[in-house]
Amino acid sequence: MAQAEPQSSGETNGVASPLVPGGEMRCRWIRIRPAPEIFLEALLTSTAVVALAEIGDKTQLLAILLATRFKRPVPIICGIFVATIANHFLAALVGAEVAGLLDSVWFRYAIAASFVAMGLWTLIPDKLDEEEETKPARFGAFLTTAIAFFLVEMGDKTQVATVALGARFHAVLPVTAGTTLGMMLANVPAVFLGKAVIDRVPLTTVHRIAALLFVAIGLWLAAQTAAWL
Repeated sequence: MAQAEPQSSGETNGVASPLVPGGEMRCRWIRIRPAPEIFLEALLTSTAVVALAEIGDKTQLLAILLATRFKRPVPIICGIFVATIANHFLAALVGAEVAGLLDSVWFRYAIAASFVAMGLWTLIPDKLDEEEETKPARFGAFLTTAIAFFLVEMGDKTQVATVALGARFHAVLPVTAGTTLGMMLANVPAVFLGKAVIDRVPLTTVHRIAALLFVAIGLWLAAQTAAWL
């Protein structure tokens, strides 16, 4: 009887193992650049979630404040873009890496619970601190916007959502691209139209839709995890 040939040291049932030389690097590359179908799902989900969550968020209020102060929309938009990519790339990377290290049934339940919590958080109205509203600008429009957005986004609901999305999809690039696109969809009109955007948009309805989307993702992930038990 012919004996099966032993598998190469770099594969386990055709899948690269992180426990062998080069396996960890390949797994990390998958987390950064996933398969096309996962890429598209992560991109669209991240865009929708963050675009809705950003409406009325303090970073959108900051965009309106900066637009009123500088009256230079293009540098402000560029600053928002740069700050968001930098902040959300790090957030998505943290989420994907932690998910890779702690991947288990209970960790998936924790991610599901975090989405539900994000839904409840979205229902809480946001506002800028007085210090942020009155802080004098030391730099030009671009640099002031980039620094302010990066700092204000730290610990904000959209950054936390990006961490959760990175952990959910184990993917960095599509989550970063999607959350950045969502931020731009919400903030570019705010820069050009100012407070009129907030006045014309039914914030309560938008926040409820965003909350339902977060909760739906959490419940779907919990149900998917339960089937793995």
